[in-house]
Amino acid sequence: MALWMVRGDRHGQYQKLALEKGFAYHFSQLPDVSRATSRKAIEEMIREAKPEAKEAQIRSWAAQLFALAHRIKEGDLIAMPLRNTPQIALGEVIGPYQYRMDLGDVHHIIPVKWIREDLPRTSFGQDLLYSLGSARTVCQVKRNNAETRIREILQGKQDPGLNHPRKIEPGEEDEGGFTDVEQLARDQIMSHLETNFKGHEMARLVDAILRAEGYVTEMASPGPDGGVDILAGRGTLGLEGPKLCVQVKSSKTPADVNVFRALQGSMHTFNANQGLLVSWGGFTKATENEARLSFFSVRLWDANDFLEAIFKNYDRLPEELQNELPLKRIWALVTED
Repeated sequence: MALWMVRGDRHGQYQKLALEKGFAYHFSQLPDVSRATSRKAIEEMIREAKPEAKEAQIRSWAAQLFALAHRIKEGDLIAMPLRNTPQIALGEVIGPYQYRMDLGDVHHIIPVKWIREDLPRTSFGQDLLYSLGSARTVCQVKRNNAETRIREILQGKQDPGLNHPRKIEPGEEDEGGFTDVEQLARDQIMSHLETNFKGHEMARLVDAILRAEGYVTEMASPGPDGGVDILAGRGTLGLEGPKLCVQVKSSKTPADVNVFRALQGSMHTFNANQGLLVSWGGFTKATENEARLSFFSVRLWDANDFLEAIFKNYDRLPEELQNELPLKRIWALVTED
């Protein structure tokens, strides 16, 4: 059985629908390719439908649609990196390619039974993330025994590649082509944060971000914190509103509703009118649904939100923290799929 990365659309508009309805997809306005038995035939269909398309783009589209329609088989594994959240969904193919007209703008799909929809990217070894970081929409992932490792992750085990990395052998190259440089950089930063800012150290970094945002803060000492890692307020002494309670969870495990409710309890205890829950491992669906009811009083930060807060405030962070987390802005050319 093979492992495939199927990314979906660039902005993740339809990934929620894909998870709910059980499918992976290639987002394009191209015709049904089920009757085309070769890549060349699909290329001709694309040329006819998209006469303005460049040859390189035509070949790329044809390779991906041919894989979706003819190479991906029932029982294969699908990895779908999720946009706007640092998670990857994993599932198993349960049927052949379909051309659908009842799913809005999504037409090219393959049925999938999603097994995990919320695996943090930090659950995967850096080499696997590199393979899953292709800029293409559909590609097979082969190297470093990827399929076997993904199956172990699905069983709740640690990615063996994290402890036993091995050299990439000739002939193991993936089909991904260009790598999503931005996502690769974010994954490297996340790996550094996970290694160097565990537990209380992550709370220290959140505290520095809040100070950079103009808050006066008080951080709990290492150890049991009574449900609050940071208290923050505005004004010279931090006595002015908004008054903020912050809880920081550095575990890879998604925070459940009990953690969220505990923060709400702490807000009541400390007479705070706002709360911030930072969870490196993200949040369960139940937590996200409950948090929506408290939209005007509580915010959730997953690893992706945490990164954005770091990037926004990096120049105002203490020099000591900048030395511990050395970052540099770069410009990179955007390569089209």
